[in-house]
Amino acid sequence: MVDVPALVAQAREGRPRAVARLISLVEGASPQLREVMAALAPLAGGAYVVGLTGSPGVGKSTSTSALVTAYRRAGKRVGVLAVDPSSPFSGGALLGDRVRMSEHASDPGVYIRSMATRGHLGGLAWAAPQAIRVLDAAGCDVVLVETVGVGQSEVEIASQADTSVVLLAPGMGDGIQAAKAGILEIGDVYVVNKADRDGADATARELNHMLGLGEARGPGDWRPPIVKTVAARGEGIDEVVEALEKHRAWMEERGVLAERRRARAAHEVETIAVTALRERIGDLHGDRRLDALAERIVAGELDPYAAADSLVEGLTGQ
Repeated sequence: MVDVPALVAQAREGRPRAVARLISLVEGASPQLREVMAALAPLAGGAYVVGLTGSPGVGKSTSTSALVTAYRRAGKRVGVLAVDPSSPFSGGALLGDRVRMSEHASDPGVYIRSMATRGHLGGLAWAAPQAIRVLDAAGCDVVLVETVGVGQSEVEIASQADTSVVLLAPGMGDGIQAAKAGILEIGDVYVVNKADRDGADATARELNHMLGLGEARGPGDWRPPIVKTVAARGEGIDEVVEALEKHRAWMEERGVLAERRRARAAHEVETIAVTALRERIGDLHGDRRLDALAERIVAGELDPYAAADSLVEGLTGQ
């Protein structure tokens, strides 16, 4: 058994091993997970969570690394949650070495963690919300969440971040058109990376045109800015940070930030509850109650919805 209070205290002191152990308890769905979350609850809530998403090849890791550099220059502690594809053999993160962020490995003010999706759709690992809370409670001022890069289905990042950054790059061809029904609808800030390539201006214009065709915005509504960067050289990154800070200030002024965080908490509670209910239903396989309901459906005495309602009532006591 882990001494959770001691581990949390060490994480608050910025000890990387303690932070790593806490996230490992989260990923492994440890029996002590509830104790960990209870200990972290009063300590979290101070970090600004920024999600970075986009199709493979747009430079998410390079952009994340450049943002880390900019925030560290400003004296902020930074946590990075880099969600990678799962290895089909070990279930772990395929890109776990995070080679593009190796320059920050020895910085005590930066904590980088790779997490595997483990088959979870939407670009995020299932344990991402709890891992974000660990980094938050460990004293990170900013938590950068880089998604796996699966394209249009990465919209889940919008439910986990305070601000969502969508990255694109020139030469995507029909990529913008194909993505517009997905990740292009969730961005608070848009970044055209690799802007030193041909077609960067055209990509920015097309993106601006598409945003103009979107939902109508009132005088005080947020209009997502489009920033051009060359992340590999750090060009334009300060402008991205400025856009992020402006969006944060806008959200705080209008109560949007608090509302997003409430919605995030509600979604997390719902997910945990549904998972627990699904586990209880899974335990019923071979149970006489489930078999009896199935027999009544086959006999035409009961429809599947009525059977499901009966099952839920039996499990929840309602």
